[in-house]
Amino acid sequence: MRVGLVVAPFVSVPPRGYGGTELFVAGLAEGLSKLGHDVLVYTNGESTVAAEKRWIYPHSKWPISNDAEATLRELEHTTWAVHDASQHCAVIHVNSLQGVACSRFADVPFVHTIHHPQEPNLSDFYQRHPCIQYVTISDFQRKRESLPKITTIHHGIDLSRYKLGQGKREYLSFLGRIAPIKGPHLAVAVAKRAGIPLKIAGEVQPLFRDYFETQLKPHIDGKFIEYVGVADLSAKNELLGDSLAMLFPIQWDEPFGLVLIESMACGAPVLALRGGSVSEIVQNGVSGYVCNSIKELAFRAANLGLFPAAIRHYVKERFSVDRMAAQYCHLYEELVTGTVAGLDSASAKPAGPNEIPASCNNRKAA
Repeated sequence: MRVGLVVAPFVSVPPRGYGGTELFVAGLAEGLSKLGHDVLVYTNGESTVAAEKRWIYPHSKWPISNDAEATLRELEHTTWAVHDASQHCAVIHVNSLQGVACSRFADVPFVHTIHHPQEPNLSDFYQRHPCIQYVTISDFQRKRESLPKITTIHHGIDLSRYKLGQGKREYLSFLGRIAPIKGPHLAVAVAKRAGIPLKIAGEVQPLFRDYFETQLKPHIDGKFIEYVGVADLSAKNELLGDSLAMLFPIQWDEPFGLVLIESMACGAPVLALRGGSVSEIVQNGVSGYVCNSIKELAFRAANLGLFPAAIRHYVKERFSVDRMAAQYCHLYEELVTGTVAGLDSASAKPAGPNEIPASCNNRKAA
């Protein structure tokens, strides 16, 4: 079948640096293509994903500097993409709130992957669009939504793009957005407590420049604590491939965290604080450890005893892009044939006088 994948136009697919959703879309597009499906990716003109690409904006625009301009850009891109895909695709798979809102104007099945943590106002919004098939990226996330058609499909990555490091692994690493909720300042505390050098990689967005300047920069000496900037795929492989372990001291309920499986693919175990989906992804004593404190993280860093090849094998078995693509493919086929479990057109609740109609009768098989 032909599948339309719609993603915001701000970051290329795959991303050159920051862009977890864009990395997901790239992997899914190429995985579906390997399974024999025809894929259209609605993105921007800088994208290099190995699938047919369509765009109206030729260039990436990140970071966002003007919220009003960004809203208009994404609205124009998404409405155009959904209109175009509705004429050419059997299924439209969106990854934004704008895509969900556009679903009422198309006559084909819709899938929406929820990439963000649960928020009451967004959950209310989703409930006003019950005909969409929703996909969460962790069971933790799914259990916090009350939607008639919802399932979990964990992210997967293309392991051929990640190399099992053969280095000495003499330092800890932190890879992620430089923001308080990601905990890079806690990574510094772990490194100092364990007495193991730390390399930090990630984007410093304008919103968190003061945080970087006050909480991280005073500790960066270029020797024990290093900041190496934004990491593209090559830099990730080098950073993680030579890392003793990757620190993930999050301060929020992480919906998934692609960097977790990227680290494991390079043979670097993950040392994480408990939160969100972490316990679904990190298996204690196999691919890393889920800890409860900075003290415990530091202890584990100094007493790992895990094997890089076994860590990579764990990712291959549970978080490959082939597994992810196969699960989405099965879901699409169920939607097109009308056999997917959950709310159908006959059981859709009639709308009240001030409600958006919940009928699914406009979802035809393609």
